[in-house]
Amino acid sequence: MPAKVAVYRKEHFNAAHRLHNSAWSEQDNDKIFGKCNNPNYHGHNYELIVKLVGEPAADTGYVMDLKVLSDLINETVLKKFDHKNLNLDVPEFKNLNPTAENIVIVIYNLLRPNIDAQLDVQVRLYETERNFVEYPI
Repeated sequence: MPAKVAVYRKEHFNAAHRLHNSAWSEQDNDKIFGKCNNPNYHGHNYELIVKLVGEPAADTGYVMDLKVLSDLINETVLKKFDHKNLNLDVPEFKNLNPTAENIVIVIYNLLRPNIDAQLDVQVRLYETERNFVEYPI
């Protein structure tokens, strides 16, 4: 049986967003999204954990060089999301409500094409210390 190992890289970014559905009334938005529907936006200090699972390479002993993974996350995610208004500054959220669930899927889709297909990838995103999401499950 192959020896699979999980490796993790933790990063963080700060971003603002507003949860809002333009097809709904303000009352419905307030009822569903509460404070998160603030028209002036609100922010979070997000914690991002990227998990890779695979067999260590015979020549390096790495599943993936974590410096390379860190650089990839920085280039594809952090530069796009950090200190940004997700609703206004990130094209992926032009027509997509930037909930934690949608953010984690977008991050996964940004990273996945750049990681060896033989590796399993999972992204965990903490919006607060107590609220987090994972994709895929």
